[in-house]
Amino acid sequence: AGCRPPPVPSRTMASRPTVTVYGADGAAGSSSVALPGVFLAPVRPDVVHQVTVALSKNKRQPYSVNKYAGKSCAASSWGTGRAVSRIPRVQGGGTHRSGQGAYGNMCRGGRMFAPTKTWRKWHAKINVTQKRYAACSAIAASGVTPLVMARGHRVEDTPECPLVVDASVESTAKTQKAVDLLRKIGAHADVDKVVASRTMRAGKGKMRNRRFVQRRGPLVIYDKDEGISRAFRNIPGVELAQVDSLSVLQLAPGGHLGRFCVWTQSAFEKLDALYGTPTEASSEKTRHGTPYRMPQLQMANADLSRLINSDEVQSVVNAPKEGTAPKARKANPLKSAKAMDVLNPAAATFKKAATEAQATKKAKAKRVNAMKSTFYKQLIADES
Repeated sequence: AGCRPPPVPSRTMASRPTVTVYGADGAAGSSSVALPGVFLAPVRPDVVHQVTVALSKNKRQPYSVNKYAGKSCAASSWGTGRAVSRIPRVQGGGTHRSGQGAYGNMCRGGRMFAPTKTWRKWHAKINVTQKRYAACSAIAASGVTPLVMARGHRVEDTPECPLVVDASVESTAKTQKAVDLLRKIGAHADVDKVVASRTMRAGKGKMRNRRFVQRRGPLVIYDKDEGISRAFRNIPGVELAQVDSLSVLQLAPGGHLGRFCVWTQSAFEKLDALYGTPTEASSEKTRHGTPYRMPQLQMANADLSRLINSDEVQSVVNAPKEGTAPKARKANPLKSAKAMDVLNPAAATFKKAATEAQATKKAKAKRVNAMKSTFYKQLIADES
């Protein structure tokens, strides 16, 4: 009579997934950090590709042909009446060049059609919110191992994705220590891929100080540069980026998602302040005075079959209809008497009357033809 019911266990929400922090020696440390909310942003390849194309236009150099190209000779049209086209022709005589067409884009030695000008619209404007959307998508894709491997990065030996190293790495100033770190965390295989891919460029770019091409390697993202940029800058394929100014051109080169990123702990922990979480706005980025909010997923659960078969949905949908008679095929009333009777019940009577009238007409015509034949035969017999 005096016993109490058992206590109800508290239903607290589970914490966000955590990421292990690896030390400078490559060993897993005792600390871990929560996965930033930006890694839950929707992955939108279309937005990333559009922003990448627009941003790539901003580093083009203006070019144009010489405005006098194709117009270095004196030429004038011969006018009409000489059975030749009215294109300007080179003046003078004594050479094959005289009398030849000039200036026109269809002429040998003439100018091009619509000569290029340096005042072309080279640059493109991109909305700030759109650029941030692309950056969030690129960061989220960098934490998906299949997308990173599909992009061609060698991450088979890396312990985790995303890969986070201790903040003390930011004070590394020697390249040898940086190479040792990449080997210990399993990221040097991607550098070996870059070294093996280095080849000579196809085209005239080899004459213009871009003689070789190579693949992209890891992207090292840091918070404070205390020597880390000097340590990693000479390793083939390795790029560095400051977490406050991440670019889509580095996070998704060529518009292809899944860049292999190596984060320092301080930079990784700063992502929530920069981009916010699904429930909180950013504390550092604003747009027209309003704190920036990261893009949200259109569907919290994308498992459609699970949604449709859930108790909540199945309890309100109609029961499946069974025993429905198959729909009869539509009949042509001009060919089907049954269909015509439905449309016009008097059709059978009219059809019978028309048939009888036609039969009477044929019988009468038969009698008239017989009388004509008899009369003709009798007339021939009387004349003979």
